[in-house]
Amino acid sequence: MIVGAGPVGMVCALALGRQGFDVTVVEREAGPVMDQRAASLHPTTLAMLGDLGIGETIIDKGLIAPKYQYHDRVSGGIVAEFDLSTMADEFRYPYVLQYEQYKFTDDVSTRYADEIGIAVLFSTEATQIVQHDDRVTVTLEQDGAQEVREYDYLIGADGGRSIVRKSQDIAFEGFTYDERFVKIATFFDFGAERPDYAFRNYFSDPSEWCNLFKVRGADGSGLWRAIFPTRVGESEEEALSHAGIQERLQKFFPKAGDYQIAYSNVYAVNQRVAATFRKGRVLLAGDSAHVNNPIGGMGMNGGIHDAVNLGEKLGRVLRGEADAALLDLYSRQRRKAAVDFVQAQTIQNKRLLEERAPEIRAQHLRDLRDAASDPERARAFMRRASLADSLKAAASVS
Repeated sequence: MIVGAGPVGMVCALALGRQGFDVTVVEREAGPVMDQRAASLHPTTLAMLGDLGIGETIIDKGLIAPKYQYHDRVSGGIVAEFDLSTMADEFRYPYVLQYEQYKFTDDVSTRYADEIGIAVLFSTEATQIVQHDDRVTVTLEQDGAQEVREYDYLIGADGGRSIVRKSQDIAFEGFTYDERFVKIATFFDFGAERPDYAFRNYFSDPSEWCNLFKVRGADGSGLWRAIFPTRVGESEEEALSHAGIQERLQKFFPKAGDYQIAYSNVYAVNQRVAATFRKGRVLLAGDSAHVNNPIGGMGMNGGIHDAVNLGEKLGRVLRGEADAALLDLYSRQRRKAAVDFVQAQTIQNKRLLEERAPEIRAQHLRDLRDAASDPERARAFMRRASLADSLKAAASVS
């Protein structure tokens, strides 16, 4: 059983289902949630999805983004541009695919789940999890009725507040940022006004950094998502008010008239990693195992990498090809990737954008400019940002 039908849970289900195993996925929501969360799939992740037979299907639905840029919001200039198309000799898919998480999840849970017989139970909550030597019993609740089921293994892919992780008393180590993040999606086409903008942009500013990304949106016509930090003392109501949203966007990119807003929200941001990704027959993947700030688009990608790694190892265990101790290797490998790369890189990304000390900030921007202008340094930068280095380091763990 997999708890959680988000992208990580569904990729894990697909990886196991492709091997012929019976997989049940339970999800407390009534269906794939149209939340406006992650939307960037890195080259390394696209290669894994290609191996699972779904790469080409989703590529046609998303926006191909080979370039990403770092900007200095103070001066208004582009500091550095990195072009993944120069990595075609290393990456099968030398670009990031901008494809919203809810669309990707819907693809897997509707089309591929039916195709290979994965059972997806929506409006169903796992309320109690009990481990035994040879099985896990799970109490499911649906429409007020309860049912107890037994499974060989249970995988928690149920988010940062994971019921699965809490049921096993696994510590979630790390911290929560003081400020929250404001995400605003607008129909205004920044690309039409600034053709020099890429689909993925990071703006450094000591007073208010910003990330700006383009996605197709619900109807395919295109949306731009902007992410800002909240200000000291700013309430959620103030941040999400009409005046608050318009003030933020007008300060970022002044224009005539109000911005037309598709959606907006405020959310808390954590940097946390589970003490272990395995406890007996219970395993963790994705946000239930690690959460991070979204700068760099690494959370969903790292979670999908968990799912593919776990699917391969659990398949070998279930077939009797390997001892269950192989699942401890999964925990060690993916925890190293989470701590040494996803956590470290996203924390560094935030510090780079928000740095206030003039000398340090200037050095950060020089380092970015120098890295982008040197082909070998640029390639090294893109390897790390695409999580290729994290996969290599994880594979070296024994």
